[in-house]
Amino acid sequence: MPTPLSAERAGELSLEASRVFSPSAPIDDRALFAGRIEQVRQVIDVINQKGQHAIIFGDRGVGKTSLANVLASFLPQGTSAFSQRINCDEGDSFNSVWHKVFSEVQYQEVTKVGGFSNQSQRPRADADADIISPDVVRRQLTQWSSKTVLPILIIDEFDRVGEDYRSIFADTIKTLSDHAVSATVILVGVADSVEHLISGHESVQRALVQIKMPRMSKEEIEEIVNKGLSRLGMHIAPEALNHIVVLAQGLPHYAHLLALHASRAALDRESRNVDVKALDVAIRKAIEEAQQSIRTAWHKAVQSPRKDNLFSDVLLACALATTDDLGTFAAQDVRTPMREITSKTYDIPSFAQHLNEFSSDKRGNILKKLGSTRRFRFRFVNPLMPPFVIMRGFAEGKIKSSLLERKINEARKLF
Repeated sequence: MPTPLSAERAGELSLEASRVFSPSAPIDDRALFAGRIEQVRQVIDVINQKGQHAIIFGDRGVGKTSLANVLASFLPQGTSAFSQRINCDEGDSFNSVWHKVFSEVQYQEVTKVGGFSNQSQRPRADADADIISPDVVRRQLTQWSSKTVLPILIIDEFDRVGEDYRSIFADTIKTLSDHAVSATVILVGVADSVEHLISGHESVQRALVQIKMPRMSKEEIEEIVNKGLSRLGMHIAPEALNHIVVLAQGLPHYAHLLALHASRAALDRESRNVDVKALDVAIRKAIEEAQQSIRTAWHKAVQSPRKDNLFSDVLLACALATTDDLGTFAAQDVRTPMREITSKTYDIPSFAQHLNEFSSDKRGNILKKLGSTRRFRFRFVNPLMPPFVIMRGFAEGKIKSSLLERKINEARKLF
């Protein structure tokens, strides 16, 4: 039988929960990292093979940076390597990105006790040059790797780099591969950056392994929740766990957010058990703490002077619609959730205009319209929006048990 919680211990665990569940920052502790076994294997294979590099891509919120943060901890014991990650900013160029890399590594050399080198061993070739070329990068990485240390350089948010500079990054990857430099460059960004990187530069495909980060599976979302609660000495009711799987929509951000607030709601009752009541509290907290941009976009999409307007219901139906592998849905896919939400049958013409407005400036372009007449499909522009919309619908009592059960079954198949 579990040890009863004192008020003092419950308070301590409530504070500890924010370290175990991290919705606002990437995971940097392997012990808290969950899932992604296939992607970890792919990246480690790249690191272990001289001349290969990688690009990790996928939707926002799927955990790309968390994977990059813990990569080094998955290397075989005894591997002599150092991992350095830098973030790209809007307007960054090839030159500015590599200056960030070199400066950050130099800083780490000076400050890290017992690091891969010391101050007397840190000449940086000609990396101090104002203009950095692919050959300068090659020489610097060759110098670092000549110390029998494997450099792993992670360039995060690569999609923010200007498109004009993508080609020279491809040239650099090819140069490093052609010279078999014992260093690994890992680019991390959104899916579009892959096409831009290799467009017109097919020869780089041999050296650049593309690693897609899909949404998490049901089992991976469950692992996040169960692993975190285990660290807190807590457990969760199956029904509450199923609800988190549905509401998270395969995004670890929401799994962490809901688990954090649900565990705290249980601890506030001095309980170790997270039940549906605790999750109800968590959903309301998650809605309150959602990104301001998400809340603003939702309000712009559904606001109307008419009290009987359907915008909120149609947007919820869109979030609940069955999608294809690309995350798109057709107008006909909205009919079933509309009926389940409103207990009324609506034909497509009844909400077609709503879909068109959601895809226009008038409603903030919350959806993107794809395809051609009579074959239009729609997709949420921001992947973090559908879970937010579903949580609002859940909190407002618009999602009935039959609809939630259907989404749970879909989650088992898709995520």
